[in-house]
Amino acid sequence: LLLRWRRRRGLWRKVAEAQQRQERSLVQMETAAWRFREQHPSVNVVSILSLPLPELSKKLRDGSLPLDYVFYAYVGKALQIATETNCITEYLQESETQLRKVKLTGRQGLLYGVPVSIKDSIDCQGHDSTMGFIKNLNKPAAEDSVVVQVLRRQGAIPFVKTNVPQSLISYDCKNLIFGQTRNPLLYTKTSGGSSGGEGALVGGGGSILGIGTDVGGSLRFPAAFCGICALKPTGHRLSKRGIMSGVVGQKAVAAAVGPIAKDVESLALCLRALLCEDMFSLDSTVPPLPFNEEVYSSTQPLRIGYYETDFFTMPSPAMRRAIRETKQLLEEAGHTLVPFELTNVDYVIFNFCVRGMFADGGTSFVKKFKGEMEKSSTGVLFWLAKSPHWLKTVLSWIAKPFVRSISFYHRQLSSITVDEVWSLHHEIEDFCHQFIAQWKKLNLDVMLCPMLGPALSIGYPGKLSVAVSYTMLYNALDFPAGVVPVTMVTDEDEEELKGYKGYYQDWWDRTLAKAFRGSVGMPVAVQCVALPWQEELCLRFMKEVETL
Repeated sequence: LLLRWRRRRGLWRKVAEAQQRQERSLVQMETAAWRFREQHPSVNVVSILSLPLPELSKKLRDGSLPLDYVFYAYVGKALQIATETNCITEYLQESETQLRKVKLTGRQGLLYGVPVSIKDSIDCQGHDSTMGFIKNLNKPAAEDSVVVQVLRRQGAIPFVKTNVPQSLISYDCKNLIFGQTRNPLLYTKTSGGSSGGEGALVGGGGSILGIGTDVGGSLRFPAAFCGICALKPTGHRLSKRGIMSGVVGQKAVAAAVGPIAKDVESLALCLRALLCEDMFSLDSTVPPLPFNEEVYSSTQPLRIGYYETDFFTMPSPAMRRAIRETKQLLEEAGHTLVPFELTNVDYVIFNFCVRGMFADGGTSFVKKFKGEMEKSSTGVLFWLAKSPHWLKTVLSWIAKPFVRSISFYHRQLSSITVDEVWSLHHEIEDFCHQFIAQWKKLNLDVMLCPMLGPALSIGYPGKLSVAVSYTMLYNALDFPAGVVPVTMVTDEDEEELKGYKGYYQDWWDRTLAKAFRGSVGMPVAVQCVALPWQEELCLRFMKEVETL
């Protein structure tokens, strides 16, 4: 007991030191912003912050807007949003040195002078990538991840790192070290996850461009919940070298790194900048496919598949309305909308995603929590992975009449043989080819899909892991998928929600209905999806939806 007490005291000391560093970071930001205001009292910060990224970057490159004006405007705004939402874990103070170097060299990349926020799990030299784990504190990265290196070469200035949920396998944003990140639009709601710090900071206006990762919706949830845009590219379109993963080594569900911003044009500019020779030479596993401007700028009418529900997670009234209204606008603009029928989504989620990610029975996932004090951020998933087989069986038998998915989790969180893993990967490949065949039979260009929303109340995502069905499908398929906010929750949506039963009318459905409540005025998004390697077409479709 004494040894355990001493170890726990040591852990708490590390947490306290990390929190003090976080506090010092905010003080450094405050000092930097105050010093700048004192020296330049006439600078109109509000007008700088109101500029969209393409216009801002143009002004930075032609010299009509000084770099330090933009940088310190965003440092000040980021500090405000961090104070309100707890989204920043660390200020990269060397960004001030980089700012001076960029000014001196005069080399103008596409993101020249643009301040960029970086998700905690993406390596920045000299800084921790904690993933919310105490054991990862005081282990600074030896070098920048490839994505950060390319951003710097394009003139961008990474200036803060942002919060994540413990382990990244959650669409909330809370860990024992840095605490809960709140939604900038409504503090009782989650900012989403796992790129939740990015969602809160960009959504609140404290960053004009952020970089995050997505293995089940981790970019799309924060963007949708905070009323902004994000793109999850095909898994290998951008380099993942130097980026931490929630479940290392699994190949069943494709993770991706991508941008998050206020508008689609900003996402496109970021992709233009990243898809360059520097990216292809620093990581030769990335296919040398530069940004296809012709596809992005095309104005040809599109043939668009759509569906209102996946028949597994019942859409909220606002989700369904978002799809219907967007469909109507697209048709009025001259596009062709074709119904697309989804089947067996429950099988995809549990057999491909859960079983594929945790093919070792969750052993490696549980190992990450060894020696940690907080283990609840992933909800039922962690406890089932940790439980012995006999207890999983008992829980499955007891819960089956009340919660449809416990029995699925029990079966899929049992370890499988190498032969079964290979069979599973083959089955996923077959499913992907069948999905593409159905797509091509309908002669589709892109797909319009629901996106979970509005933002759930804080504390609910850990209880509702099954609600990732709308997003995780496209990680299993490894299709590019982006989100665009299209509407807000109305009083009528909130009233209609009182009749929400769900497809299974079980505990999960009842809990999801509670999580949606109290969201009048909150944003609701749609998903825009394209076939693999067609990010430019996906962005072109997103831009069309955004414009309409």
